[in-house]
Amino acid sequence: MRKLPNRTQSRVFNRRAALMGLGQAGLTLTLAGRLYYLQVLQADKYKLLADENRINLRLLPPSRGLIYDRFGLPLADNYPNYRAMLVAEQTTDLERTLDDFAELVPITERERAKIKKELSRNRPFAPIPVKEDLDWEQVSRVEINLPDLPGISIEVDQKRVYPFGGIAAHLLGYVSAPNEKDIEDDKDPLLSLPGIRIGKNGLERQYESPLRGQAGQSELEVNSVGRVIRELAREEGTPGKDLVTSLDIGLQQFVQQRLSAEFSGAAVIMDIYNGDILAMASTPTYDPSAFYRGLSPAEWQQLTSDEYRPLTNKAIAGQFAPGSTFKIATTIAAQQVGVSPAFNVFCPGYYTLGNMRVHCWKKEGHGRVDMPGAIQHSCDVFFYELARTIGIDVIAVAAKELGLGDVAGLDLPGEKPGVIPNRAWKKAVLGQTWHPGETLINAIGQGFVLATPLQLCVMTARVANGGYAVKPHLFKANEPAKADGPSPYPKLNLQQSWLDVVKDGMDRVCNAQRGTAYTSRITIPGMEMAGKTGSAQVRRITMAERAVGVRKNEDTPWRQRDHALFVAFAPVHEPRYACAVVIEHGGGGARYAGPIARDILIECQRRDPARRNPNNEGGRREMP
Repeated sequence: MRKLPNRTQSRVFNRRAALMGLGQAGLTLTLAGRLYYLQVLQADKYKLLADENRINLRLLPPSRGLIYDRFGLPLADNYPNYRAMLVAEQTTDLERTLDDFAELVPITERERAKIKKELSRNRPFAPIPVKEDLDWEQVSRVEINLPDLPGISIEVDQKRVYPFGGIAAHLLGYVSAPNEKDIEDDKDPLLSLPGIRIGKNGLERQYESPLRGQAGQSELEVNSVGRVIRELAREEGTPGKDLVTSLDIGLQQFVQQRLSAEFSGAAVIMDIYNGDILAMASTPTYDPSAFYRGLSPAEWQQLTSDEYRPLTNKAIAGQFAPGSTFKIATTIAAQQVGVSPAFNVFCPGYYTLGNMRVHCWKKEGHGRVDMPGAIQHSCDVFFYELARTIGIDVIAVAAKELGLGDVAGLDLPGEKPGVIPNRAWKKAVLGQTWHPGETLINAIGQGFVLATPLQLCVMTARVANGGYAVKPHLFKANEPAKADGPSPYPKLNLQQSWLDVVKDGMDRVCNAQRGTAYTSRITIPGMEMAGKTGSAQVRRITMAERAVGVRKNEDTPWRQRDHALFVAFAPVHEPRYACAVVIEHGGGGARYAGPIARDILIECQRRDPARRNPNNEGGRREMP
């Protein structure tokens, strides 16, 4: 190899050194630029990422809004909930810790299994509830023995409490832990918090969003594995809004207890002018607090398999044949198409249409009766002839105007619409044509006709208030309407003279000696009621049975007994309250439902909730 001169070697070396220097300078500038970009231009971004690794934001559940009756008594409240918590990493022997704790506060095998399941789903430093709803004596025992219970601590949060138990359970509903569908449907991150409860039925569900409130947040400093080091900041949530209802809890207690002697039934009482539901009871009832703590499989099975359906609010979801209470609608329908109140029919105890014979409830008949007299005596034959004259379509129009055949619009979930049939309905639903004999049966509230107790109460209220389309509600948002003031509801196509005929007949039902509910009348001056009895058959009575004598209700199995119904308003001359009572498979309406309605209306007028002025609602938040 030829050796380069020294001068040439020097130039080559200098050129290479310069290139290397330029490369190094370029790399240095690139590194410096990158550092400037990361540390200066992107400083905020990476500071945030670092903080996210160091700081956790945790939601804080807000205080749930309370529910009050119309006079400020709490129906759904929040009480302190003392609960024992366990941090698994703080104990070396989990089983021994649980055994020691169980000597102080009993825990079931089901609770122990739940604790272990929660431990398997969470990190060992995360606190897990061991026992909730501890009383003060239990808290004291645990606190004294904490040195011997490694990992155990006492925390305080809130639990939902229903001071009146099952008295208003079907109205208030209950709260319980959200399931997967709840979390999927409602994107509120609050639902993912351990221990959170949401409304699952009744007013708790209907007004879930405003009652729930908005979450707060806690800013926590954590280490690399997520263990909390300290709380940096805390912002409390917005409490849920309180709900003031139209209920009078004293009246509600009376109605529920008066009804509780029956196996299964419902009663509703409302203000006929503003639609306030003052009381609504359904039997049997249940304890809503049980859903907060969580039902065992055996408890759930017992509730769902009970033939008297304690979980069903029969006042809004029980669909019953209305029986003779439906004759109110048939009477209105006849007058709407021009039938005179003087229209009269002779009742021999039966009615013949072609080769079909149907019977009156009174075997020997009522003789000749006019329209008010037919209501007074509840004469089936009169209404058979009336129905044949006007037809089912006319009856259906009047019934729907009175509030039957559709949901009443009460602010509760689960309301049923009932059924008001006509020719088009039968063709659409059953694919069959209407038969003339069906008109007769449906005109007296049998056949296809179904109604809820709430709908029957609304029907009675619309008759008593002069034909205004009052709608029921539980949320007390407005000032009470006055009987002598303008109605907040539209006027229906009901002339006062038509209503007067019905009201006259209902007055006679209770206050004339031969009225079907005379023995259930109110004898207190100024409190007299007007009403209409109803007994709805649930089984077919054969001709052979009629020949030997129809079996009495008490001689038949419970499921085969008639439904007992009664609707009423009071006072007769200055109506203010409407009431409907349905006793499922209870027997005769006059004998079983009438006395209950009488007692309810006496108590209601004695308390007079529509006229009393609430004295302690000031300062409470009502929902917008």
